[in-house]
Amino acid sequence: MKNLKFLVLPMMAFAMVSCGNDKPADASASTSSTETSATTTETSASSESGQYDPKRGLGKYDESNVDVSKFDAAMAAEGKKVAEVKCTSCHKPTEEKLVGPGWKGVTTRQTPHWIMNFISNPDPMISVDPELQKQLEICLVRMPNQGLNETEARQILEYMREIDGAK
Repeated sequence: MKNLKFLVLPMMAFAMVSCGNDKPADASASTSSTETSATTTETSASSESGQYDPKRGLGKYDESNVDVSKFDAAMAAEGKKVAEVKCTSCHKPTEEKLVGPGWKGVTTRQTPHWIMNFISNPDPMISVDPELQKQLEICLVRMPNQGLNETEARQILEYMREIDGAK
């Protein structure tokens, strides 16, 4: 019975720690305000100059660093796996709306770099993009930032291209 206590107590402690945020509250607030400040700066700079490009969006991606000249089936397969974890609770690969809009046809309506900019950092774009603001009125829920890295965003883009018939 004593041995059981030595197993159960550490497991319970581990479970309680792993379920909580691993950052102290102050660090979380600091990180959040830093991210918000960077986002606000990027959005403000674009808004002040009147330079928001609805074909590009806001972010680091543009025609020079998003090459979709060849379809990559392996990347699309990885994108499907990432999407199943981070996206399909709100989006379907069809035209059907779930929480957010369906993905079918998105690559024909938006440029690849716009998609990458949006899925990797949606907040600043939702604030300034008229089409995203219309979607927000329909869906009533802001798309959360899923913390996609560059590779994951590119894989999801390739999966979206596959949904739309890229080969």
